[in-house]
Amino acid sequence: MNSTKKIIPCLDIMNGKVVKGVNFEKIKEVADPCELARKYNADGADELVFYDITASTEGRKIFSELLRKVADIVTIPLTAGGGIAGIDDCELAFECGADKVSINSGAIKNPAFIEEAAAKFGSERIMFAMDVKRVGGGFYVFKDGGRTDTGIDAIEWARQAQQRGAGEMCVNSIDTDGVKNGFDLELLTKITKVVTIPIIASGGAGSIEHFTELFKIEGITSGLAASIFHYGEVNIGDIKEALIK
Repeated sequence: MNSTKKIIPCLDIMNGKVVKGVNFEKIKEVADPCELARKYNADGADELVFYDITASTEGRKIFSELLRKVADIVTIPLTAGGGIAGIDDCELAFECGADKVSINSGAIKNPAFIEEAAAKFGSERIMFAMDVKRVGGGFYVFKDGGRTDTGIDAIEWARQAQQRGAGEMCVNSIDTDGVKNGFDLELLTKITKVVTIPIIASGGAGSIEHFTELFKIEGITSGLAASIFHYGEVNIGDIKEALIK
């Protein structure tokens, strides 16, 4: 394990505020996005994700004004997600100051969108994201904020996303989201077997040890977390020190 592993806080935005839930439910307000963005930028986060969690289900564009404010505050790479369903949505996010876009529901509706976006903006600016839940003995992709099972096999979907040109991949485990018992190592290990692009693990971080465990998996490049950072339970600098050791 070396210091190239990235620690990425995530701002889940709803009605202009940062919110957090458990297993994609029981969502409550946490803080002001600009305040948290400023804090994480100062705390040594490697990147930041701005995720408008209701844009896709409400069928609207991303909160552009707020995204612009956050982009003005941070000096680290910023990824914007939520409501990114076409090339014009990508362009809007980039105009607002995002360095990368996260494509999730847009790819479920139209898988060719990944190819189009990668061809126009470059793979390195396209993060493919998926929300995954265990069903029976398998892992399946869910949409509508984790409410609807698409029936898509998550491991196969990951393989296809790389093939279509995604430059990196964020794997959100609904089962471990907000539970703070650790990342879904089984799911993540399976995905590392089928893709070679960088993988960001999301869902389940509750301690520094969870990050050191996570990075033992070859192919996992980043750990993304929200509530442990929002509530000050774990410090980004402490995670980095533990990883270096």
